Amino acid sequence: MNFYIIIPAHNEADSIGLTLYSLVNQTIKPKHIVVVNDNSTDTTQSAVEGYAQKHAFISLVNNKSSNQHLPGSKIINAFYKGYETLDDNYDVICKFDADLIFPDNYLEQLAIHFKNDDKLGMVSGFCYIEKNGAWILENLTRKDHIRGALKAYRKDCFLKIGKLKPSMGWDTVDELLAKYYSWHILTDESLQVKHLKPTGISYNKASKYLQGEAMYKMRYGLVITLISALKLAYKKGSLSLFKDYMAGYFKAKKEKIDFLVSEDEGEFIRNLRWRGVLGKA
Repeated sequence: MNFYIIIPAHNEADSIGLTLYSLVNQTIKPKHIVVVNDNSTDTTQSAVEGYAQKHAFISLVNNKSSNQHLPGSKIINAFYKGYETLDDNYDVICKFDADLIFPDNYLEQLAIHFKNDDKLGMVSGFCYIEKNGAWILENLTRKDHIRGALKAYRKDCFLKIGKLKPSMGWDTVDELLAKYYSWHILTDESLQVKHLKPTGISYNKASKYLQGEAMYKMRYGLVITLISALKLAYKKGSLSLFKDYMAGYFKAKKEKIDFLVSEDEGEFIRNLRWRGVLGKA
């Protein structure tokens, strides 16, 4: 299978070399790797250039954007800068973070999963973080959710869901839309990926309301938003986040921000979420 990999990178000089090293040493080599150097002020560019000189399938795109780290739009806009440089001869398109170390059979195992199930739209391993000298499962991990750090899409699924949405919540709405269009999603717990920077470590204050806004844009409705916001705040160990999430939801509702999904898709999403709440999905 032809794997095309896009890696947005902002000030990732300390980790991008480790990520690329793990990818160039895969048992199945990717067809293309594009690193988008997104307004970095460190030596990310030179680190990537060193690998690009040695490996013809690695390329670098330099992108100018805001220094403000807002989850969602910034990283997906950078993704598209890389995507625009690629042809469409891929079987699987991947959006990977620039701070991951993959096991050497990662792509090979993804290919096996995709070949074994024609309706498999997305697949990934699990993220592990270092704590007290040991690598442990990152606490945001769920078996029914593929982390935004390591997305891999079958081409037909990627196109059917309308590609990626430049918004907070992009890495949830993609899965919900995949299910809407009857694609399967799989996480393989045997594929342990080292995540060098825990999720959200660089998020700034301006981003704190975006999670609630995303719930509004996915047409969750008030009750499901309340439940989801409370669960997420609890998992992140800060119940004060619940207030921020709900403020973001009501702000988006007041301003009538555009939805990410259609009415039919929204109804499907709400029903799916309710089945999850009631333990039926």
